[in-house]
Amino acid sequence: MEQFNYSLININSFDLLIGLGLILIVVGLSRWQNLMLEGELIVGAIRTLIQLIAIGYVLKYIFSLDNWYLILSFIALMIIVASITVTRRQKKQTKELPYLIGIAITAGSGVSILVATQIILQIEPWYEPYYLIPLAGMVIGNSMNAATLAVERIDSEIKNKRTEIEAYLALGATSKKAASSCMKAAMRAAMIPTINSMMVVGIVSLPGMMTGQILSGTSPIIAVKYQIIIMYMIAFSVAVSSLILTTLRFRRYFTRNHQLIEEAFE
Repeated sequence: MEQFNYSLININSFDLLIGLGLILIVVGLSRWQNLMLEGELIVGAIRTLIQLIAIGYVLKYIFSLDNWYLILSFIALMIIVASITVTRRQKKQTKELPYLIGIAITAGSGVSILVATQIILQIEPWYEPYYLIPLAGMVIGNSMNAATLAVERIDSEIKNKRTEIEAYLALGATSKKAASSCMKAAMRAAMIPTINSMMVVGIVSLPGMMTGQILSGTSPIIAVKYQIIIMYMIAFSVAVSSLILTTLRFRRYFTRNHQLIEEAFE
């Protein structure tokens, strides 16, 4: 990989404290404007500090061991945490929801990661953690956000359009046909943030991985090529994950005989 004659500047503890000062200013602004966000900002800043430092040491340990089963276990843990996080953000938390989310994210992100690492990059060995874990983290993170929007939207759409759905069912439509507009609305809601990012990437925003590679001395051209692949990976994963999730989620509102389940609306 082409490298520039460039040395990455190290960040010490004092530098981190200066960065923390920016959050303290935000806390002050919240207090000044009476936004009531001071507690969440402080907790978020502390969690960011602790979690990222901890994951830094964990990744250093995983990279040093270079064991494929440990690397895959770490990625599986990422998916589990993402599934639980999405579930907790929903008003209607059902027992099967974390599993549905896990299946959707695994399918969407799994295929995109497989294509990127084994077909495009052709990394050796196939589980090379310096590639596999960062790529998985970005794709799973975006799929998690999409899943949050998809579940919230399909739940609200079905409840708000209950009368319309009942009319379709009364006319002989299947449950999937009756809820098709709800599923489409949920998928659109899940995909819009990714599409917006694709529209302005490189003009309004410079994504994290691209910026990180440039800071580390990688040629901007190479960094851009990686970012293009990552954006396509994310778009694919978000689309597939939201499709699978909405398809699975809408079924909780209908029986096999295409009738509404009253308990699902409570």
